[in-house]
Amino acid sequence: MQVTCLTSEFSAKYVIKRGFVFIFIATSLWGCASFKSLTEGSLLNSDNENARKEFVVKKVWVRPAIASPNEGVRKLNRMSPIIAGDVVIQGNGIDGVAAYSSETGRLIWKRPLSQGVEASGVLFKDRVYLAASDGTVLALNKKTGESLWTASTKSENTAQPSYDPDSGTLFVLSGSNGVHSFDGMTGKTNWIYTRQDTSSLSIRGGSLPVLSKNGLLYVGFSEGSFVALNAKSGTVAWEINLNKNKRFRDVEAGAVLDNDRIYVSGFDDKLYALSLTGEIIWRLEEGGYSPVRIDGEKMFYSTTTGKVLCLNKGNGKVQWSYLVKDGLASEVRLYKGLAVFGESQGNLVFLNSQTGAQVGSFEPGRGVMAAPSFSEDGSRMYIISGEANLYALEAKWQTKSHFEYLR
Repeated sequence: MQVTCLTSEFSAKYVIKRGFVFIFIATSLWGCASFKSLTEGSLLNSDNENARKEFVVKKVWVRPAIASPNEGVRKLNRMSPIIAGDVVIQGNGIDGVAAYSSETGRLIWKRPLSQGVEASGVLFKDRVYLAASDGTVLALNKKTGESLWTASTKSENTAQPSYDPDSGTLFVLSGSNGVHSFDGMTGKTNWIYTRQDTSSLSIRGGSLPVLSKNGLLYVGFSEGSFVALNAKSGTVAWEINLNKNKRFRDVEAGAVLDNDRIYVSGFDDKLYALSLTGEIIWRLEEGGYSPVRIDGEKMFYSTTTGKVLCLNKGNGKVQWSYLVKDGLASEVRLYKGLAVFGESQGNLVFLNSQTGAQVGSFEPGRGVMAAPSFSEDGSRMYIISGEANLYALEAKWQTKSHFEYLR
């Protein structure tokens, strides 16, 4: 099997294998970690009280999410941790999924899967739904890991599934551009919609199917189209081709619905604001591969040109821009006034969401491709590193010691 390496202006490396592109992350020591902090006063404001504070990120515990260090072909660990009360459920792209105590990191259960779970899952009550890399779709008991049912898409799954609690339906986009609708209680297939892609190159990943209140399911495909499907039948309501002439035409970022607009991006293309019927309202000349994050009138966006942008969601105008230092940024999450994201080849990074100034970072080793998750009370955050280590972290402002100058 031939493997070809490419370099590109995306400030990352891509490796083509079986028609997909892998994001290659620089190597580091197994389990290596450190933290950095910066003073609040110098970055947020200059009053005396805040000048006496510093932002500190510290490790509470760390556990390997794989059975043994991966010494073979690099696999992507893109699954954001799922927080289920006092349990953290974490899959990896190598050998399976497991549940840990959120307080101590104690292993509660582990379910082996031959090729792991690359994308994140979805939690509903006592069930966790996963689309595994071997083509299996699973419903697991969140407390025990016991299988409630299994189904198959007959194709590698690299996209996060979505679940509609009103109809009890699970939606999965497979690696072969097939959208599958399953009964969430039984795993029975309701319908399948497929779309052909004649291109030999595709970015590894897939679009999260997003359901709207009007009964339409919005999905992006690897050949550049963005489609609205009837969620009950799988028939096409409307479609638009967003990415026609680029090297990578994938529309793999999950759509984000906000009032009467849809926000979605193409990998090697643009960010679009669409109407609910598919008309383009505005566009930004920056491609992306993860969903935007909306906070009031602001929107946070990770681009494939190595930036994190804060935009006005009404018109797409850039309010601030942060240049990622090591690779590409994961999906941005918001935490206590901070924009938090992982660098594919570097650190977990914390920015002031108002200004874009960096306030701190944490280095877990081999980068961070998955977006962080947070406990319900906001006291902790959880990430999986490129090395497939699951971290529990505490990140907060604290008063600097009067004797700091002695350090």
